Amino acid sequence: MSAVMAEPAADAAPIRRPRKKLLIVGAAVLALVLALAAGGVVLLKQRAARAAAAGDDEAATEQARGAAHAEQKSAPIYLPLDPFVVNLADREADRYAQIGITFELDSGASSDQIKAYMPAIRNAILLILANKTSKELLNREGKEQLAQEILREAARPMGIEVLAPEPVTPAPVDIASSAAAAASGAASGVAVAAPAAVKPKAPRRNLNAPRNPIQHVHFSSFIIQ
Repeated sequence: MSAVMAEPAADAAPIRRPRKKLLIVGAAVLALVLALAAGGVVLLKQRAARAAAAGDDEAATEQARGAAHAEQKSAPIYLPLDPFVVNLADREADRYAQIGITFELDSGASSDQIKAYMPAIRNAILLILANKTSKELLNREGKEQLAQEILREAARPMGIEVLAPEPVTPAPVDIASSAAAAASGAASGVAVAAPAAVKPKAPRRNLNAPRNPIQHVHFSSFIIQ
């Protein structure tokens, strides 16, 4: 008995895959894309934060360097001179002075300039000291006056003129008016103040004159015998 096999119908409908599986795959791909995008944004933010921190560190370093440079630039420059031993101009007795002098300069480059003129500068200082008496140099005012004179005379060999300050002069007094005011004050019991001295005028600066590299004169030793 022969078996009869049934052939599939030609118009049978094809088998279709479920749409749910496609939706799941699409959702997974979309989630993966969103995760990668979020990760990229976080990475960019981290890089930006590190760059900003590095920029702040560089700015702080630059500020520290600028402050150190300004401090170094503003530090005073000193040039000590060999001590001076000179006979003073006292007539009553033989007196001499041993004085140590240090120049405060405006910059380190001025040191070479002053050293080039040092013989003439020392000669000018010796002439000043030789004309001083021990009485003039023993008080503070005499030492300050000496420092001003050295500052002025030491600059001349370099072609720099430093004007001397005008001396303090008392105001002109009308004797008759002063006597009348004093008598009137005595009669009324009111004290009359003495006329005040005229303040010295600051010397006019020549704007075209070269700047004096010697800013101050300091004494490192001061012995008078």
